[in-house]
Amino acid sequence: MRLVIVYNANAGLLAGAMDSLHKLFVPATYPCKLCALTYGLLAMRREWRAYLDGLAMETRFHHRPDFRAAFPQAADWPLPLIAVEQDGQLAVLISAADFAGIVDLPQLMAVVAQRLPGTARLV
Repeated sequence: MRLVIVYNANAGLLAGAMDSLHKLFVPATYPCKLCALTYGLLAMRREWRAYLDGLAMETRFHHRPDFRAAFPQAADWPLPLIAVEQDGQLAVLISAADFAGIVDLPQLMAVVAQRLPGTARLV
């Protein structure tokens, strides 16, 4: 079983720089709440990295294009999301709609902790 974290963003240095500027200057319109919660301007927040490192499971990170390539059956799922993968099947832990109600990183970590032990919700 592994945790799959999917950002509603493109990969790469230029895309990352543009995302950082977007978050800085117009945060209300930034399309990836997961990025906004878990990243500062240049890097992943230490608290989030430590939290993920403390989980007893592998974590995989994806950006929009590589997620769709890796999981074509989930290509139309709204992003961002956090899912659990087991035997090639994905179950959503935190959906894009759920992110609307998550206001900060401590709340995100609490929601992951609450939902991870149980069965993830299928989309």
